[in-house]
This record gives sequence, structure tokens and C-alpha cells, in this order.
Amino acid sequence: MTTTDARPETVHGPHGYAKEKDAHLKRLRRVEGQIRGLQRMVEEDVYCIDILTQVSASTKALQSFALQLLEEHLRHCVAQAATEGGEEVDAKVEEATAAIARLLRT
Repeated sequence: MTTTDARPETVHGPHGYAKEKDAHLKRLRRVEGQIRGLQRMVEEDVYCIDILTQVSASTKALQSFALQLLEEHLRHCVAQAATEGGEEVDAKVEEATAAIARLLRT
């Protein structure tokens, strides 16, 4: 089964993050709580520098999650493609490189 996005070669299945899925969801819920906290801070007219401090903490938490996910992708998806060889490894490396470039732009 393939997705309908711009990468038709992407296959759904056990991804590199599957073993840590519950931990990842917990982490994302924590980030979601931080974002809701930011909304409350604005609603309560909290001092702008205090809000910016919390924005920074939320951003770092999300970046940390992204790096963990990227590492799992490299260890699982890219490594699996490397063992299979062929054009798939080049596609996975290119895909990972593009993801890293997007992370660096943020």
C-alpha cells in the first residue's frame, strides 16, 4: 500500500519509531501542553519576555523530538535500504538529506 502524497514510493508499515511510539506520543502531548500554556499566558497578559522564554522551551522540545525521529529513521529505514541495496538506498539518503535541510531552516 502506498500513500497518495508526493512520494508514491513511501510505504506504510513498521517505521523506525514504532518501538518508541508510546514515548513519542507522550512527548508530543507534553509539547501540546506547553503550547496550551502559551495560549493561557497570552490570555492572561503575561509579560512578553516570559512568554518568549516558554516559546523557546517549546521550540527546543519539538526540535529534540525531530532529532530523535530522524535518528530512528536513519537507523531503521535508511539502514534497511542500505542492506537491500539498489536505488532504494539513494532515495532514502536523499529523503533524509532533504529532511535535515528542512530542520536546519527552522
